[in-house]
Amino acid sequence: MAANRFSTGSESGHVHGEAPLEGKALLDRARSLSNRPEDQIARACGYVGPSGRILKKSFYRALVAAKGYVLPSAQQGGTAATKGRQAVFRTRVHGNGNLLIGQAYTRRMGLEPGQEFRIELHKETGSIWLLPLGGSQGRDEGTN
Repeated sequence: MAANRFSTGSESGHVHGEAPLEGKALLDRARSLSNRPEDQIARACGYVGPSGRILKKSFYRALVAAKGYVLPSAQQGGTAATKGRQAVFRTRVHGNGNLLIGQAYTRRMGLEPGQEFRIELHKETGSIWLLPLGGSQGRDEGTN
């Protein structure tokens, strides 16, 4: 019977669920597997996500760091590249007339799914107020 050509990582000495290799251990393992495809090397070094997807960017960054180079994002704590989209506090009326307030804003305001509000329009200031319904919160609390 032919051997399975796809590595699960455990046959090359790495147990699934362990932390990915770093530093000298990473360099040694990568060097010992240098005759294999990059995906297999990354998998054998533990750079596999929970879904089984190979984490190539993390693998390459770890290799660069293991060689002694400091990347600009690593100097800033590494959070700049992982934040994703940021709230810009702008929106526009869609073609169907809807005005969307995204999750970033509702989360920042502490709103929960299912909460109900009364909408109050203030034409003179051009503002929209959301006033909580059915709670003990007073009218002034909805005017942040």
